[in-house]
Amino acid sequence: MSTVKERLQRLGLTLPKAAAPVANYVPFVRTGSLVVISGQICFGPDGKLAPEHTGKLGAEVPVEAGVAAARLCALNVLAQLDAAVGDIDHAVVQCVRLGGFINAVPSFAGLAPIMNGASDLMVELLGDRGRHARSTVGVAELPLDAAVEVEAMFEVR
Repeated sequence: MSTVKERLQRLGLTLPKAAAPVANYVPFVRTGSLVVISGQICFGPDGKLAPEHTGKLGAEVPVEAGVAAARLCALNVLAQLDAAVGDIDHAVVQCVRLGGFINAVPSFAGLAPIMNGASDLMVELLGDRGRHARSTVGVAELPLDAAVEVEAMFEVR
């Protein structure tokens, strides 16, 4: 069985540095066997939002860029998880839940496929441990005008 880092490498990805909070909250809370990850926006490997990942789905952000933004959010979630537990491969029992927030115009009805970017990556990297419950909602605005934000909950050892 390959490790998460090996799977990341195969996909040409690396875990970014865990982002610092941009307001009055902590990036994660560990309580008992749960780690709850605060919403992570689609910062790229350089720690910045790319222009194609800012704005609204159904307006200036195309679907493909929205899916890519959701994948970046998932990578940032995993970076926070790694900071919380130190070793994803041995600590993670299950991704319990992902919550997705899609910055979209009111008429945009394609929320689920955008969030699949995060869900699919979680399963690609964690296998069956990455299968999760999920909620996805369209919102009027997100911090820094990000296209997507993803929060998560994991069961850990």
